[in-house]
Amino acid sequence: MENTKDLAFDTFCKLLLHTFISQTEHTSRAERKRRDSFGMFDGYDSCSEDTSSSSSSDESEEEVAPLPSSLPIIKNNGQVYTYPDGKSGMATCEMCGMVGVRDAFYSKTKRFCSVSCSRSYSSNSKKASILARLQGKPPTKKAKVLQKQPLVAKLAAYAQYQATLQNQAKTKAAVPVEGFSWGNYINSNSFTAAPVTCFKHAPMGTCWGDISEGVRVEVPNTDCSLPTKVFWIAGIVKLAGYNALLRYEGFENDSSLDFWCNVCGSDIHPVGWCATSGKPLVPPRTIQHKYTNWKAFLVKRLTGAKTLPPDFSQKVSESMQYPFKTSMRVEVVDKTHLCRTRVAVVESVIGGRLRLLYEESEDKTDDFWCHMYSPLIHHIGWSRSIGHRFKRSDITKKQDGHFDAPPHLFMKVKEVDAAGEWFKEGMKLEAIDPLNLSAICVATIRKVLADGYLMIGIDGSEAADGSDWFCYHATSPSIFPVGFCEINMIELTPPRGYTKLPFKWFDYLRETDSIAAPVKLFNKEVPNHGFHVGMKLEAVDLMEPRLVCVATVTRIIHRLLRIHFDGWEDEYDQWVDCESPDLYPVGWCQLTGYQLQPPAPQSSRDSQSSSSKQKKKAKSQQYKGHKKMTSLQLKEELLDGEEYSFLQGASDQESNGSASYYIKQEP
Repeated sequence: MENTKDLAFDTFCKLLLHTFISQTEHTSRAERKRRDSFGMFDGYDSCSEDTSSSSSSDESEEEVAPLPSSLPIIKNNGQVYTYPDGKSGMATCEMCGMVGVRDAFYSKTKRFCSVSCSRSYSSNSKKASILARLQGKPPTKKAKVLQKQPLVAKLAAYAQYQATLQNQAKTKAAVPVEGFSWGNYINSNSFTAAPVTCFKHAPMGTCWGDISEGVRVEVPNTDCSLPTKVFWIAGIVKLAGYNALLRYEGFENDSSLDFWCNVCGSDIHPVGWCATSGKPLVPPRTIQHKYTNWKAFLVKRLTGAKTLPPDFSQKVSESMQYPFKTSMRVEVVDKTHLCRTRVAVVESVIGGRLRLLYEESEDKTDDFWCHMYSPLIHHIGWSRSIGHRFKRSDITKKQDGHFDAPPHLFMKVKEVDAAGEWFKEGMKLEAIDPLNLSAICVATIRKVLADGYLMIGIDGSEAADGSDWFCYHATSPSIFPVGFCEINMIELTPPRGYTKLPFKWFDYLRETDSIAAPVKLFNKEVPNHGFHVGMKLEAVDLMEPRLVCVATVTRIIHRLLRIHFDGWEDEYDQWVDCESPDLYPVGWCQLTGYQLQPPAPQSSRDSQSSSSKQKKKAKSQQYKGHKKMTSLQLKEELLDGEEYSFLQGASDQESNGSASYYIKQEP
């Protein structure tokens, strides 16, 4: 099904022509009052002064003066649309106060909007209730004649009211709003952003369709002095992720009032929404006199144009429903010991990102952030099923309200056939260092687990007990065959302490008496991801995964992306897969309510002092430091808890020993 809708000429004309259909007798008074609440002129009565020109019932036969053309909106029978012709004249129903085109009113004098209002007008009690409505007072029994207030007086009172509001606004000191704006950032630097379709895991990532430049939408009209919220049609000038640069219809090449808006926000609607919802559609004040016939203008502009699908907001809502719930229990990598997993409980869910509290956390600060599709989380029992090391919790039974997350909620890995030629312990390969994601290092398969999982160690940086091994699946896009970096002109990080530079794989394999993992065992699929160098996006800093930052794609190697965090040095770049759930479109944080980390200020980038560099190193080391421990710290932790390794279902106690961690230095 197409995600945009062609606006047929006859359909749109019907919507506009419905403006002139008068209200029938069968419309209930309650319904009329309800519809009247949508009207843009409702505030005029409340703004009017108590003084009014009195007139007899005979004088009320005189025609009501038409509205000035400076108020380019009509309201007829509860439906509010653009006015068709400023010269046509307006009328106000003397019974219910309805404002609309005079030609659509009842009787020759055009005093009433319907036969019902005309008949009801003869009742003195009705006249008294109208008088009370106009004056804002309860009706009295003595009231017999309607003291009609001329429309011109109402407009004058309203103009005075608006002037008072503007004067009050001028007296208030403007408070500067500090914060990062994607729109300003992109406009000032002529950046481009990765399209939403690049992020299949993000809201609307699989059903974005052909939303593009030129699509028309109905949005709030901010260039208007009316007291109620009104709308106008705008076209998409530029797309940046979820954000769109919009321009009101009628401005042509004038970009003075262009504005950025999140397409998935609650104030963006397909064309025709105002007509069906009874909302006012008002041309911006800046151009309200530009055309005398707005109906003809819109029909010409919108015929054949595209808009959002009618169920767009529903799709947005559905795509932001997440199956993970608070209090669910999962197994997640232990951030202090990469080689094992621990039980954690979902504390909160924001945009599909989970804040997990390790089950033994007493003060609820020992947490870990990841996406619900992250390869770092698994269902309860996963470690036992594949033979992965697991830290048993001191909590012997589930706490009240906690329950295991169903296995089907977790991301499925591709099935592999390990019966034939397969990975073996000791084979060499290249892998992204999980403790320094900017580096691809010489690595070794240290253990082969079930279901295609491998324990990988970084050569030259391993602890003697293997406590810093990391689990990758055989299909992981983070492991590569020997020679990958050389072929793709990527700097390969040699083992720490290796002196024969430049590093040569042939020499290293001979010296270590090792063999390279067969190339055919690696994942060679390269999806048509749509990313290009220079595209902007929002990316998780995986060294401190609670942070989502402004980032740029600086290099693309097949499905591998080099992500640079704007405002930071290149040494903090990260290699990430194109389908990583830790990458998001521009505007994702705004849409989901997650806090976005803006680029470092220009002053910080210009002055690369030693103190600022130490600060930035602390930023990344906060996460890395959790994984690196001294020998004494390791011994103390082993006294506090036991660690288990499940070997194909067996549960044998295992000790890590007292070997110290090798602390990696920053580049």
